[in-house]
Amino acid sequence: MIGLPEERAVILGEYIRDTGSTLRKAAKIFGLSKSTVHKDVSHRLRVIKPSLYTEVKAVLDKNKDERHIRGGNATKLKYCSRNVN
Repeated sequence: MIGLPEERAVILGEYIRDTGSTLRKAAKIFGLSKSTVHKDVSHRLRVIKPSLYTEVKAVLDKNKDERHIRGGNATKLKYCSRNVN
């Protein structure tokens, strides 16, 4: 995704808000690094569109609170698939 960082930040913010996506998933979809997505939605968006930033921050905080559950499920699937013959 090529474009102005300000435009990119708004597009990423709207995508994360609308889908509830994680930073990693958004980065993969848009072909960017996780660090770039984080910088866009955490720093640039705060200055460009504070209202959108607040909505995105709520989604990211929810994802952060749930990440240990997703990690546990991934580990469970990993070891369950190893035991199947």
